[in-house]
Amino acid sequence: MVRPPLREVTPVILPGATLGVMGGGQLGAMFAMAAKRLGYRVEALSDVADCPAVHHCDRVHVVPYDDAATLGRIATGLAAVTFEFENVPAEAARALAAVVPCRPAPDVLFTTQDRVREKAFLARHGFACAPHRVVRSRAELDAAIAAIGLPAVLKTAAFGYDGKGQRRIDAADAVAAAWDALGPAECVLEGWVDFDCEISVVAARGVAGDVAVYEPSRNAHAHHILDVSSAPAGLPRAVLTEARSVASRILEALDVVGVACVEFFVARSGALVVNEIAPRPHNSGHLTIAACETSQFEQQVRALCGLPLGSTRQLAPAAMANLLGDCWSGGEPDWPAALSVPGTSLLLYGKSDPRPGRKMGHLTALAPTADEAVANATRARDRACRRG
Repeated sequence: MVRPPLREVTPVILPGATLGVMGGGQLGAMFAMAAKRLGYRVEALSDVADCPAVHHCDRVHVVPYDDAATLGRIATGLAAVTFEFENVPAEAARALAAVVPCRPAPDVLFTTQDRVREKAFLARHGFACAPHRVVRSRAELDAAIAAIGLPAVLKTAAFGYDGKGQRRIDAADAVAAAWDALGPAECVLEGWVDFDCEISVVAARGVAGDVAVYEPSRNAHAHHILDVSSAPAGLPRAVLTEARSVASRILEALDVVGVACVEFFVARSGALVVNEIAPRPHNSGHLTIAACETSQFEQQVRALCGLPLGSTRQLAPAAMANLLGDCWSGGEPDWPAALSVPGTSLLLYGKSDPRPGRKMGHLTALAPTADEAVANATRARDRACRRG
């Protein structure tokens, strides 16, 4: 844990206070679960009433995310506010911050919710990222391809997640279709990174600038959605040490107070390339709930309230397997079969509509090795989904 010189003392928000979380999805629900265990009351601000957070919060305010005036009025009853997603309108985030401490700050959300601004931040601070060009027209796309080459990935500047808002371009005859699909919105063309694997580092930063970094997770995706995360990541110690260092320095450069995740490509040479920054708890960090002394969600509560950050020590190798709505296609999954796998735990998010591709929950397995944990988590999922 890195401990820089202390800043001016910020009042601690003690248990019993009411915390706010912007967003009512599963990340907001898990934040509420952690906060309630520490003795806080929690109110969510959500644009829909039927959301996972409703099962765990003391109150859910249903309000459009662009209604800055109403959000500001609600904030007067809260001790502090955090976020479960970064795509909060800047005006709304600033309206909240004018009334109550918001962690992370609106400027952090503003930088990370847009790929153009995020890439500019990374380049300005010397963090390695994929070669890229900003694209606002078909002519600029052609020029970017000429400069970067193919293959490349065209991504919308805003509102991209789980593979949405991006197209890989392998050859010249695919350029028109990619632009037709994503343009004329502002985009970023990224050069393709020939990577060995993808990892992510979840870290927390407190109000005094102290940083606590988790063990990097190795991530495997299916159809652009995170499928399985495991830790330890099974990479050389030098690579993992550098990933933790870069993540810590990114949180410091952004002046994050709260939890953030930095996603990396690990090139075949072992070099690290920053892919994205998420200024919130991350899907790949869900294994910390079962595997670490302090979960990423408890860290979020601690950072928000000015409490000391907890230990990130991992108690055992672990793997997390996402449960998508596809698992419900044959009826209710077989949970007894899944939980018969040793060392496995289940967390369902309370979503009412198990659509294909929708994250409905996750399974976590602890085992003597990361490979065994992955095998157990995926076996438990296969049993739940009646795949064998």
